[in-house]
Amino acid sequence: MTEPAGRAHDPPINSFLESVGELLVTAVEMAHTRLELAFLELQQGLEGLVAVLLWAVIALLAAGMGLLFGGLALVFLFWDTHRVLVAALIMVLFLVLAAIASAVVGGKLRAQRSLFATTLTELGKDRGFIKPPP
Repeated sequence: MTEPAGRAHDPPINSFLESVGELLVTAVEMAHTRLELAFLELQQGLEGLVAVLLWAVIALLAAGMGLLFGGLALVFLFWDTHRVLVAALIMVLFLVLAAIASAVVGGKLRAQRSLFATTLTELGKDRGFIKPPP
């Protein structure tokens, strides 16, 4: 059988359409991978934050109760002689501890890795691959 004259151009068009289709599939797969990475980083960040907050609350409650009862014991011990002085010293101690704890928490928050840092790096690589710098 002979083919019509108009069919001679079908193979290049078909291969072009297949290439475009494969390119779209690759782009969708890349986007899917990047979204999975972003959600994985978000999940890890939230899990870490919840764990830190839970332990911080436990530590604050335990330390607060211990300091409260220790301070009361000291005030009761010096009730007859220097109760006001002991209460003032305990207050200063609590304020110093609060300042130290605030500095530690601030340092830990600054030292934390940026959320989505890996995702942003990968997206930057993708952008560089798709669109080379001028």
